[in-house]
Amino acid sequence: MIELILLALLAGAQEPFCKPYSKAALPLFFKDGDVIIGGVFSFHNNVFNSQPTFTAKPEPFKCKDLNLMELQLAQTMIFTIEEINNNTYLLPDLSVGYKIYSDCSSVTLATDAAMALVNDPNEETFFNNHCEKTSTVHALIGLSESPLSISVATVIAPFRIPMISYFATCACLSNRKEFPTFFRTIPSDYYQSKALAQLVKHFGWTWIGVIRSDNEYGINGMATFIETVQLEGVCIDYVAVISRNNPRERYLETVNSIKQSTSKVIVAFTSSVDLESLIQEILIQNITGLQWVGSEGWISNIKLATNETYRILGGAIGFATSNAEIPGLKEFLINLHPSENHGSSILEEVWESTFNCSLTLKNGTDMNNLCEKTDTLSQVNNLYTDVSDLRIANNVYKGVYALVHAVHNISICGKSKMTQNNCTEILKTKPWQVLQSLKRVNFTTKQGENVYFDDNGDPATHYELLNWQVNAEGLIQFVTVGIYDASLPEGKQLKINNSSIIWAGSQNEMPKSECSKSCKPGTYKAIQQGRPICCFDCIPCADGEISNVTDSVECLKCPEEYRSSEEKDKCILKDVEFLTYGEIMGVILTVFTLLGACLTVSVAFVFFCHRKTPIVRANNSELSFLLLFSLTLCFLCSLTFIGQPSDWSCILRHTVFGITFVMCVSCILAKTIVVLMAFNATRPGANVMKWFGPLRQRLSVFILTFIQAFMCTVWLITSPPFFSSNIKSYKHKVIFECDLGSTVAFYIMLGYIGVLSALCFMLSFLARKLPDNFNEAKFITFSMLIFCAVWLTFIPAYISSPGKYTVAVEIFAILASSFALLFCIFTPKCYIILLKPEQNTKKSVIGKK
Repeated sequence: MIELILLALLAGAQEPFCKPYSKAALPLFFKDGDVIIGGVFSFHNNVFNSQPTFTAKPEPFKCKDLNLMELQLAQTMIFTIEEINNNTYLLPDLSVGYKIYSDCSSVTLATDAAMALVNDPNEETFFNNHCEKTSTVHALIGLSESPLSISVATVIAPFRIPMISYFATCACLSNRKEFPTFFRTIPSDYYQSKALAQLVKHFGWTWIGVIRSDNEYGINGMATFIETVQLEGVCIDYVAVISRNNPRERYLETVNSIKQSTSKVIVAFTSSVDLESLIQEILIQNITGLQWVGSEGWISNIKLATNETYRILGGAIGFATSNAEIPGLKEFLINLHPSENHGSSILEEVWESTFNCSLTLKNGTDMNNLCEKTDTLSQVNNLYTDVSDLRIANNVYKGVYALVHAVHNISICGKSKMTQNNCTEILKTKPWQVLQSLKRVNFTTKQGENVYFDDNGDPATHYELLNWQVNAEGLIQFVTVGIYDASLPEGKQLKINNSSIIWAGSQNEMPKSECSKSCKPGTYKAIQQGRPICCFDCIPCADGEISNVTDSVECLKCPEEYRSSEEKDKCILKDVEFLTYGEIMGVILTVFTLLGACLTVSVAFVFFCHRKTPIVRANNSELSFLLLFSLTLCFLCSLTFIGQPSDWSCILRHTVFGITFVMCVSCILAKTIVVLMAFNATRPGANVMKWFGPLRQRLSVFILTFIQAFMCTVWLITSPPFFSSNIKSYKHKVIFECDLGSTVAFYIMLGYIGVLSALCFMLSFLARKLPDNFNEAKFITFSMLIFCAVWLTFIPAYISSPGKYTVAVEIFAILASSFALLFCIFTPKCYIILLKPEQNTKKSVIGKK
């Protein structure tokens, strides 16, 4: 596109490239000097598009809307040059001149002015159809907009004339291959876009609308901003494109997007001219209460800050270059008078517009409306005379000084090192030499600001964060509430004083802008299908999972020993469950255990006291005492099942249980066999008692018990029981239990007890109707019936009982079977011993029914 502009200017002409497009381009301010600096400013806005359609005979542009801010910038350039000329340090033997043109915010006129600066339109020297004449300017200051700067920088690049822009921020201009001669004293939009992204992130806005200008400034700046801000998790609700030349229908579309959006924050990367038209439409529809975030293109624009627009833009925040004071500039501006600048039409226009008078007598001019010679700007307060905000003017000031420092460095080289090939006389200095010197410029202004350019021609990046506020007098002011310094480490670049910010609607509380409310800890974000990632539902974490941060994208699984809290925001230790001595069930089982042991010991004491009586001596008293001893151990082994398990308690409870019960059943089995043999011994010719005398009875008990002890030993050696934490059976608690180690060994142990019990039951059942007065077999039969019934029901109950109730079932089975043996076998004997001593005789014991 840029190349087409230049070709259009030269189309149909056989003249050399150095000839300007039009001799109509004449400087509005001019001063001759040894070093000439060109300047192009937008003193007016044009009525046509800034990207015109070229024709064979282009229509002349009509300028309108006098821009007093640009006039102030041009006068700042002149002031700076005059200050330098009066300075004996910089270029003491040379004078600096200037040529300042107007571009009317038009690409065509800007290009025309640039061509006029490259070659004097009144002097043309050709040789073999080539320009032999050097450019009339050594450098160029301008322009106010990125599109204009792009066009002019492209046109003057072949001439290697350095150009310093004071307000063109497009990141594309940092491309050294396309714009090798371009410099600027305002930071690139690349850094501004990064700063705006950090700003949005800082305030936690995740749902925003964006508006950009339809030019390079808006396209490149917004592209970098969107790319950066999306990496921070911010979503864009809509992207609106505006241009000062758009029809009203396009503006209405943008306004409708704003009205329909749920976003409360708008980031506007636009020029002030483009935004002004949009704000007017928003005012008509009275859309207020939105938080505006602005780029430097409009955030510090005094012209835009009116009481009317404040209804919409009040509380706006955005970045702008640092403000500065330029001593002497105020006096220079107000002392300006058309009489001292003869032929300057722009000054005449300003003067006549300001004082509402006429400088010359024209047809139809009233004699009484002529301007007074005493008129002065000292009493005038407008954009031209206001020096409270010199952000852009300071950029012009630094740009001029940078160029002069570059020339000054060449002049020093020319005086001190005339013999070196890289040094030339200053009067023969060419623009390309200024270009090379400008790359190495590094100086500090009177205000203490360091000025230099990086490899891309960009300055140091430093922004002020401005906030639109109303002071006590009701005037709109731009209050600095923070800074952004790109030279600082990441994370420390942005510093904000949140307490001093006034938000949209004159609120002190920061607005929130989010598609979905933040998910609290205990929930996670589930993206809504077909919508941006900022639009989500908050789903509670499942049991055993937590999220302990806001807006978690997933839930974290708790360690197995932990469970999630009711709020699902932290992991807490699961409740530990085991049968304790302190709970009711533990107390009850302990009481019955001790009661059973005490009763057994009491029975043993009674038997010991009456050990010589017939009823005790009957059926081998040694087996009775051994049975009572084993029953005592059976009762006491229940205590190993209560309390917090350990590896030792787990080993002890199962082995002691298995061995003591086998000993108990073995004693009963031996007693049953003795009953059967004793009955058979009373028959004529029978002599069976010699085969199962007391020694063999004791030996049988030992052997049967030893077999169980051997099996338990093998069990302990191969796969012993051990303490374990059962974390899988329940979600909310941990079961402290004893793992059997080998389930097969456990059931073999139980099976062995069951076989002995069944055998004992069958033998006692056969002897239940023997004719003795005191037949112990029937009591054994009943006790073994209860014993077998208890342990047959134990197995399904043991398997199905949860947690600590598994242990309780096992203890209950031990106690129930032990009490059955104790009561059924020994209660009748104790009854006779204690209550019916008259029956405790040999005759009664061996007598027939």
